[in-house]
Amino acid sequence: MKRRVRWLALCLAATPLFGAKEPLTPDRVVALADAVRNPQADYRVTAVVSDYAARAPKPRRAGYHVWVRGREKSVVRTAFPAVERGKSLLMLAKNLWIIIPGTSQPIRVSFQQRLIGEVANGDLSRANFSGDYTAVFQEITPKYYRLLLTAKTDDVTYNKIILWVERTKCNPLRAAFYSVSGRLLKTVKYEAYAPLGGRLRPTRHVIESATVKGQKSVIEFADMKVGPVDEKYFNKNYLRQLS
Repeated sequence: MKRRVRWLALCLAATPLFGAKEPLTPDRVVALADAVRNPQADYRVTAVVSDYAARAPKPRRAGYHVWVRGREKSVVRTAFPAVERGKSLLMLAKNLWIIIPGTSQPIRVSFQQRLIGEVANGDLSRANFSGDYTAVFQEITPKYYRLLLTAKTDDVTYNKIILWVERTKCNPLRAAFYSVSGRLLKTVKYEAYAPLGGRLRPTRHVIESATVKGQKSVIEFADMKVGPVDEKYFNKNYLRQLS
């Protein structure tokens, strides 16, 4: 009985007042938070990752050009360091390949594999949570929603996510990412909200390891342009030929 009352309270707390058209279901909150982090349309953006390894004297840095077409196509292309320049991650639906210019065949990889430091392939190539996860409210306060996201399939980046979303504008605040076994892998804070791609977005994502103290990676986004992205970029042969 107590669980039923608590669930009803959560549902009522999430319902907008004053005759709003659509109640804020858990999945709707996640979709709105996704739209804050990333445009829900074609776009391109640059991302610079600074990886702070535990006890390392200085961070490693890597830069990427990211092209996104709809929700099922993306390319993450390495701009620097020079030794990695030209490598691309190509996502087509739930399939992901790494493509190295001049090589004969793309290599199939997973979204869970590391790109650099604490950044997984899927953190840049498949950034939306809505659609890939089923969401439920865990807590609703006057300031934030806390949601539990459970993967619908086993081929996404994380098995489970706990996501904190600010209530007024549905801005994502932070998240915790878990493995299939339930182990906490890492956390992320969404920071430095600034104009990007036509609205305020978190331009810095601070990802901290939950298993290695002092290890973290910081992703900084800039130069976002919302608009059509040519289909040619999402072709394995085209990417192989680029230098």
